[in-house]
Amino acid sequence: MVVETIGLGMLASFFLTETVGLAAGGIVVPGYFALTLTEPVRVIATILVALVTFLIIKLLSRVMLVFGRRMLLLGVLVGYLLGYVTKIVPPLSIANLHLDVSVIGYVIPGLLAYWMNRQGVVETISTMLIAAVLTRLIITTVSGGSF
Repeated sequence: MVVETIGLGMLASFFLTETVGLAAGGIVVPGYFALTLTEPVRVIATILVALVTFLIIKLLSRVMLVFGRRMLLLGVLVGYLLGYVTKIVPPLSIANLHLDVSVIGYVIPGLLAYWMNRQGVVETISTMLIAAVLTRLIITTVSGGSF
C-alpha cells in the first residue's frame, strides 16, 4: 500500500494545484505525510524542521542570492542536515511514553521549506495537510480499513 499511497498523494497534490492553485509542498510530500498521520509527533517534528529550514533560507538570502533551483537545493540540503539530526537523537521519554521525533523522509522538510518560500507558510502547510488527510481517507476506504 505504500506505493499506492505515494501515487494517490501525487494525484491529490496535482488536483489541489490545478483547482486551488496551491502546491502541497512538493509532489510526493502528501503521500509520505499520509503514511505517517498516525504518528503526530513525527508530523509535527517534520513541520518544525521545515519551518527552521525556511527561516535559515530567509537569513541566508540576506547575504547571498537565493532563488529558483539554488533555493530548492539549499532547502533540501539544510532540511536534510536538520532532519538527520532528528534521526540520530534518541526517542524522547515523557511520562513513560517514548516519542520518536525523527522527521518524515530526508528531503520532505526541504521541499516543504522551498514551497513555504514560494507561496507562504500557512498556505503550504494547510494545503499539504488537506492533501495528506484526503489521501489517507481514500486509501483507508479502498483498503477496507486495513491500512
